[in-house]
Order: sequence, then C-alpha cells, then structure tokens
Amino acid sequence: MSILIDAEQITMSRPGRPLFSDVSVTVSTGDSIGVVGLNGAGKSTLVRVLTGRVQPESGVVRVGRGVTMAVLDQRPELGAHTVRSAVGGGWEGEAVLDRLGLGGRLDDPVDRLSGGDAKRVALARTLVADADLLVLDEPTNHLDIDGIAWLEDHLDSFSGGLLLVTHDRHLLDRVTTRVLEVDRGAVYVHEGGYDAFLEARAERDMAAAESETKRRNQARQELAWLRRGAPARTRKAKARIRSATDVVDQQAPAAARSGELDLHFGTPRLGTQVIDVESVSFAFDGGPPLLTDVTLRLDRRERLGIVGVNGSGKSTLLDLMAGRRQPSVGTITTGPTVTLGYYDQVGRSLDPTGRVRDVVAGDGEPDWRDARLLEQFWFDGDSQFAPVQLLSGGEQRRLQLVMTLAEQPNVLFLDEPTNDLDLDTLRSLEDFLEEFPGAVVVVSHDRAFLERTVDDVVVLDGTGSVARRAGGYEAWEQQRRDARRGGSRGAARVSPAAGPAPAESPAGPTPSTLRHRMKDLEREMRPLENRRSRLEADLADAGHDHQRLGRVGAELTEVQAELAALEEEWLHLGEQLEARRA
Repeated sequence: MSILIDAEQITMSRPGRPLFSDVSVTVSTGDSIGVVGLNGAGKSTLVRVLTGRVQPESGVVRVGRGVTMAVLDQRPELGAHTVRSAVGGGWEGEAVLDRLGLGGRLDDPVDRLSGGDAKRVALARTLVADADLLVLDEPTNHLDIDGIAWLEDHLDSFSGGLLLVTHDRHLLDRVTTRVLEVDRGAVYVHEGGYDAFLEARAERDMAAAESETKRRNQARQELAWLRRGAPARTRKAKARIRSATDVVDQQAPAAARSGELDLHFGTPRLGTQVIDVESVSFAFDGGPPLLTDVTLRLDRRERLGIVGVNGSGKSTLLDLMAGRRQPSVGTITTGPTVTLGYYDQVGRSLDPTGRVRDVVAGDGEPDWRDARLLEQFWFDGDSQFAPVQLLSGGEQRRLQLVMTLAEQPNVLFLDEPTNDLDLDTLRSLEDFLEEFPGAVVVVSHDRAFLERTVDDVVVLDGTGSVARRAGGYEAWEQQRRDARRGGSRGAARVSPAAGPAPAESPAGPTPSTLRHRMKDLEREMRPLENRRSRLEADLADAGHDHQRLGRVGAELTEVQAELAALEEEWLHLGEQLEARRA
C-alpha cells in the first residue's frame, strides 16, 4: 500500500471564521474516504487543499512521487469540445457516457449543455482517466437512480484511492472505508463507513453533554460552598463567587445544529381538492410526445415521488402540475385552497450583496417570523446579517429552501431537493416532511430520501408512459429487482445498494442474511407506518360521513394487518439473530 497524499497540520479559514485547523490526514492506495459535514463547513476546501489546488494557510501537503489524480469539481470546466472529445478514452469513454445517460449525445457541443449534463460529462471524463486517486465532489448530483447504482458498482471495484464528498447515504454506506467529518473548525477521522461515522458522532455528542453536566454540577457545588459562612464576605471569596457564577451561567459550546425543524406553523388548511391531472399529454414544439395520457389526483395528505431516467419528463410533469407549463392535451385543475411552494433545481435568484434576512423577507421588512424560520434552518443571529456572497453553494441552496417555506405553502413541490444540501439538513427535512400537514410531491434520485419521505411513486419510463406504484420507492425497486431476475417469486429481498444477498449456511441463515432481511423489513414498514398515521387522521376528519368512514376504515384495517405481519417477521428474525449470537 503506497501513500498518495500526506497532509500535516493544515489550517484554512474564510472571512469571519475558521474552517479547520491543525488537520493531519494520510490517503493511501485502497482507501475510500468519504468527506462529510455541514454546508459551509469546509468540505470542498479541505479536498482542494489535500489535492494541491489550494495552498493551506499553514501546514504542508505532500503528494507521493508520480501520483496521478483525476478530479471532479462541483463546477467543472470542459472547454469548447464535443462530448466525445471532452471525455476521451475511446470506447471506454463512450461506454461510461452511455451508463450516465449521454450515449446518444456524443457529438453535442459541450458549451450548449445544461449544467447537469455538463457535470455528467465531467464525471465520465474523471472516471475514464488513468489515475491513482479519484477525487469526486458530489458525483451523484444530476444522475438518475440507475446511473447512481452503476456508479456505486464502479467505485466499489476501483483499486486506487478515493476521496468522495457526497450527501448520498447509500453511496457512503456502500463504498467508504473511512470518513472525514468537518465540524466547527475541527476534522474528525472515523475508521469504517457511514455507520461508523454516525456511531462515533453520537458518542461524541453524548460525551459532550455529560461533560457539560459534570462541569455545571462542579461549579454549583463550588458556588454553594463559597456562599456558606464568613469567607463569602472577603474580597477573594467574592471574586471566586463571581467566577463560579460565570461558569454556571456560561452556555455550553454551541451544537452544530440545534433545535427541531418545525416549519409548518401557520400553514393554511388544505381543502379536499388539491391538483387533478386529467388525460394530459405534453410535447415541446416540434418534438415527440414527452408525456402521454397522464391522469393523477393528489390527495391533501399526498406523499408522492416521481422517478425515472434523465430526460423522461419528471421536472416537466412537476411544471405542468404547478402551472408553469400548459399541457398540449388534457386539463389540470388546482383546488381553490392550494398555496403552492416550489423548490426547483435552478433555485431563486439571490442578490449577492443582499443580507440573508433581507433576502428572505423579500420586499417587506424582516419580522419575527422570518428570524424564527432562519434560526430553525440554523442561520444564527450573525449569519442572518451576512451578505449572500459569503455563503457557500450549499448554504445558498438552504437559503433558497427557506425562501420557499417562508411563503407557508400547503402543497410543496421539491425538484431534486437533496442536491448540494448536507446530511444534517436532509435528515431534518425528512423529519419535517413526515409532519407536514399538506401535500408533498418529490422528484429525486436520492434513494434514502425517497425511502423516508414518499408512500407512492409515479414512474416515467422515457417513452411517455406514466404509471403510479403503491408502496413507495422500495416497493418499486423490489419489482425491478424481481424483473431483472426473471420475475421469480420468492426471490430474496436485498437493499438496492447492498449487492447480492449473502449465501446461507447449511445450518440456516447467517447473521449477515438475517440483518439484511431485517433492514429490508424496516424499509417496508416505514411507508406503511406513515400511511397508517394519515389514515387515522382521515378517519378522525370523516365525522359522520359513513361512506368515507367505511372506506377509510377498511383500508386502515388492511394496512394494520400488513404492518403486523411485517413486525411479526422482524421480531422472529431478531430472535433468530440473538440465538445465533449466543
């Protein structure tokens, strides 16, 4: 194993605050290192320093003799070439482009590509390079689900070194062997993959809380002792009292993110009619049909995902439902109580010289509600007054999301919301969507996000056909896995990112097999639990409508029965796992 990069005590900052200091990291052949942290924490800066493209303010970075690197930046430069010439690599480059959904665009000029297509071309160029070290900054942005699954396999088989900045939890879990966490000016190294990082951070947070409790208890004891008796009247003792009081009153070091994401206060009530799409078809001028005979009716508690290959019309369907485009054929009816919030891939334009709080307030004066919303998205008092141009790309995307939610919508459209957001923001957004009182429609390639947020998916196959699938992303992915295996009934269920299920031993399922199946069951139970909650709410809202009571009650009974069966299997597998451990 040869050393590719050796960094010693490197330090970097940005105006107003440090990013990281005294960081020492070694990257060797065979290392697959994930880089994680909050938006603006310095992940991309750390990677640029490690790869020698930015000089550290202090410290040194040594690159191994003869080491070659292939780097994918967030905003890559391709030059004025065709797609084919920009990537190079002969047939291998063409094969990678085909895997990334660009096989039919080899002769297109790169200067006419969209930002997402250009990022995919740059990714292909990076992957075909003959390099000892791959450096990938958010490589899954603008890939569809099949493209991400292929990328996982490709990176998992790469024998060199890998530095990976990503928010994709499946990808982190699949390919990383070590995680660098950038957190409030420090960098923590976690041996192991994504699960090791989560466990270590939880332990660190718990230790910090215990240490703070102990510190305060000791200070209170000191203060109580000093206040007893005559010594408290001396000047020296009074100084110690003031010192001890300061310790008791002092706040603990601020958490990286504090508070819960409670963003649905003041959301207007949504009526029974939301958005109805009736026999809609759409084609761009002079082009073939992109969508054909689409009929959808959104429920007021809708949790719907839209999935499909790149170019199949996912964003177009969202634009049609939002009224941004008009259908070529058919009708779209929006209910009178709908207040739509649309968070799209482009994002709202931001005045780089404007202050964060003023940008959120728009034409009016910022009020307490704007401040509270910003705080809930972890723009603290100081950062609310910062000019937008000082924010990182991810922080600007988070600000655009705040601007969408500040409108207090009761129907929320999210087009690729996970791009450029950090892991903490994604988890908080997922928690928020679970409690959101309105309807949510999501276009996303992020498998973990889909698993947690949607109950059904609408599948676009690229030929104009649109079909709704109950059971959410995991149910649809299971259907696809079964189809790839020839549709055999009873095929073992595996995670999309987990590869083939481990073989069972003659004595029964191995612990690994049991754990895989339990994780699959947990994923299957999650949308059922969400559906049960919504059906229970619908039942409470039904009042004396006996037809509705009967219909909702029957559906709730079915969901509860299915959930009970899955829970029973999960418990049985857990007992088997405990028995194998014993």
